[in-house]
Parts: sequence; C-alpha cells; structure tokens
Amino acid sequence: MKITLEDTGKKYNREWIFRNLSLEIKSPSSYVISGSNGSGKSTLLKTISGFETPSEGTIIYQNDKLKHVVSPELIYKQVSYAAPYIDVFDEYTIQELFNFYCQLKPLKNGIDYKEFISIIELEKTKEKAIKNFSSGMKQRVKLGLAILSDCPILLLDEPTSNLDKNAIDWYQNLIKNNLENRIVLVASNNQKDESFFCEKEVNIEEYKK
Repeated sequence: MKITLEDTGKKYNREWIFRNLSLEIKSPSSYVISGSNGSGKSTLLKTISGFETPSEGTIIYQNDKLKHVVSPELIYKQVSYAAPYIDVFDEYTIQELFNFYCQLKPLKNGIDYKEFISIIELEKTKEKAIKNFSSGMKQRVKLGLAILSDCPILLLDEPTSNLDKNAIDWYQNLIKNNLENRIVLVASNNQKDESFFCEKEVNIEEYKK
C-alpha cells in the first residue's frame, strides 16, 4: 500500500490546521505524528483516513498488490482506526460487536471470537454490555479490533488513553506482533509508551504556515 499526500492542507473556518504537507508513505512503515495538544494530530489522521476531506491538495491511495489507485470514498475498507473519540455500540456485548465488525472488516489469520476475547483478556466480561465496561476495557476492545483487522493501514490516536500499566504492556506486545506488511500511523505525545516502534516522525507543527 502507498499513501501520497501532495501539498495537502486542512482548515476549519479561516484557521489552517496544517498546510503544504507533502509525504509519501509506503508499506511497511510506521510513523509517529507529533505535536502539542490541539496542534492538529487527530485532524491529520482523520484526513488520511478519508473521514475528513482535505481543504487543499490531494491524497492518493495506491494498492500495490492490485496496481491501482483506490478511490477516497472506498479507502475506509483499507483502514482500521482506534481513537478515544470513536464510539462503539455500548448496547452490544463483545461478541455482538465482534460479529458486526467482522462483517465489515475481517480479522487477520481468521481470528474467531474465542481467540479474540482471549487476546484482549476480557473473558470474564463476555456476557456484559459494553456500556458497563470501564474506559480502559472499552479501549482494549477498540485497540484489539483495530490492530487485529486485516487492513493494510492502521491508524492509532493516543492508543494508551485510559490504560493502566498492565494494559499498556498488553498494547505494546499486541502492536509489536502486528506491524508486518502495513502502514501504521500513531498520533501521540507519549512516544515512550505509544509509538516506541515508529521509525519516522511527522511533526504537525511544522505545517502551520
């Protein structure tokens, strides 16, 4: 997979969040998107994901296996995304959410529900509705689905939000074992815990002009 940003910019009202950002990202690679709080890290992830449309410039997605350009309207099929602001269906149990999610995006290596709930270490909560979970438990579910999805592009925004030390160790092991043959972008101010594996950095504050 390859993502090419050409003089890409995003603004809200009259304020430019970032501008003149040109970057070529080829699989496999991992980038941390850095910058102060409120600097636009999440906005850049949303724009790359196709959730937001660039205000200027272009983003080109190319599937190397199929040798064709992927339409921005269809890029969501290639992307898995976890962020504190992305909600899950609180009324569902984990199995109901798992079944729904896998209709849209299957997991790697044919992982089934039994394997999934073991990997996220939430077997004891499998009968509960997700609305009764702690914020850390919800984050485990979101990270598990995103990281284990069979998608060539993985986007993580502040992945250790709401995680305690044991859960951070769990996240680090999970991400290290699932980097192969994909593009991973992490928006983070906590590089020690969240983006320790990233090879390259994009500082969003360098693209404010």
